[in-house]
Amino acid sequence: MDTVDLGVVERFLNTDDRRTFSRHGEQRTTSDHLTSLDDLAAWLAQENLTPENPVGHNLGADDLSTAISLRNALREVLTDNAQTGPALAGFPLRLSPDASGELRITADSGVPGLDAIIEAVAVSTAAGTWRRLKLCASDDCRWAFYDTSRSGGGRWCSMEVCGNRHKTRAYRQRQSG
Repeated sequence: MDTVDLGVVERFLNTDDRRTFSRHGEQRTTSDHLTSLDDLAAWLAQENLTPENPVGHNLGADDLSTAISLRNALREVLTDNAQTGPALAGFPLRLSPDASGELRITADSGVPGLDAIIEAVAVSTAAGTWRRLKLCASDDCRWAFYDTSRSGGGRWCSMEVCGNRHKTRAYRQRQSG
């Protein structure tokens, strides 16, 4: 399986939708899109992360808990980089030769689709692009997004939604204060 990009990692993180804000009169509610083995299998298939040869690996209850642990650990890393050690300790990496004899970073979580996510995080960290994957700074959003701003200083998943709400709130506080 080829290395996946951070877009897949972003979508994986967003299977835990923590947005609770109201927009255009519609109140958002939190939702978790990985609540069953069927959900996990469907998500892995949708992202083309299912093994090419699935013989010998059927998803089990431990695989769902591993996926949720990984998702939570990555969210924790994006929230507070100082506390990453314990969160990611259960997802070790190693160097392995590929078919051409070149070395590549590999993971062995026991869930092949999750291995591709772990490997993408490791490769993007080494390449310096991991720092561009962020959680929205808005407390009632926390949506994962890839920061495409030139400086890499983006704070909100969307300037039109969360950024605008933040700036409007700050303006109102200045006017009333």
